[in-house]
Amino acid sequence: MAHGTVRNGRRYGRGTPRAAAAAVCAALVLTACGSTKDTGATTAGGDGTGKVGVILPLLTSPFWQSYNDYVPKMADSEGVDALKTVNSNSDPSQQITDINNQLNQGVRGLVVAPLDSAAIEAGLDQAERKGVPVVAVDVAPDQGKVAMVVRANNVAYGEKACQYLGEHITSGKVVQIMGDLASVNGRERSEAFRTCVKENFPKLKVLEIPAKWESDTAAAKLDTLLNANPDIKGIYMQAGGVYLAPTLQTLKAKGMLKKAGQDGHITIVSNDGIPQEYDAIRKGEIDATVSQPADLYAKYGMYYIKAAMEGKKFEPGPTDHGSEIVRLPSGNLEDQLPAPLVTKDNVDDPELWGNTVG
Repeated sequence: MAHGTVRNGRRYGRGTPRAAAAAVCAALVLTACGSTKDTGATTAGGDGTGKVGVILPLLTSPFWQSYNDYVPKMADSEGVDALKTVNSNSDPSQQITDINNQLNQGVRGLVVAPLDSAAIEAGLDQAERKGVPVVAVDVAPDQGKVAMVVRANNVAYGEKACQYLGEHITSGKVVQIMGDLASVNGRERSEAFRTCVKENFPKLKVLEIPAKWESDTAAAKLDTLLNANPDIKGIYMQAGGVYLAPTLQTLKAKGMLKKAGQDGHITIVSNDGIPQEYDAIRKGEIDATVSQPADLYAKYGMYYIKAAMEGKKFEPGPTDHGSEIVRLPSGNLEDQLPAPLVTKDNVDDPELWGNTVG
């Protein structure tokens, strides 16, 4: 998760290649690429002080529960005065209301995990009008200004899942249980997986379940799909936090949950890196997951909001924490944090955040 940089040869917008960025950094002493540049801006308090609101997308997923637990710890370590987190409960409209409520309480900064990449613009515009900087975590907005997007490379998520399944399944049907396509995360993971399979593993046939990050929807649609396609060879779950339990329960109910190495085992790759996924890997129920850095989302969400409140700016390029800042088509910057593939070979790595929580 926090170890081993994601590198898949793809880049957003005008992201600067690492070698060129390093050369530019060496030449410009006062403006370090991938690091802060004090422009003398007076955004928010100008000295990094003031209350910060933290808005969660939901709390029904173990991933977001872990992120929520990390927030106060990371706020303390980064010197941020964070208010108690607010849960938008999977409702994009409620999230806009939550943003406005926080602004009305006089917060000087906001850290928001957007539910809908388009809908969040209304809340971002409200914050900009009040001069309150926003850091987006996990999901990049399609439009609207943010000081930074803190996120892992979601294109790489889909590609890693594709590569793993393609290397372990010679031919046959694989299904991807997709996230909400109103979110850039769901779109990028889905398209990356689909494209990678088409280009690299033409003997695999992709079936798709749009599940909107909803466990009940995933379970019902997977059950229907398996009735029509009992010969499924592989599954890609775009969010283990909401899809792991219903997927395993559905397979078990149909007598299709075979452990790795057994005849009839369905190869399963997930996303999130929660402890429950690691347990499932150890049991042989699933084969791999991509560890999405809940701890680093909290840490760098707090780091960047404090920097924004101090008026600091950033530039594209490599960072000092194993990631790279790229410029998105929206014009916003995104710190793409590393997110490694976890299999039975490294599932017990004590450095993985999923092995540090209960």
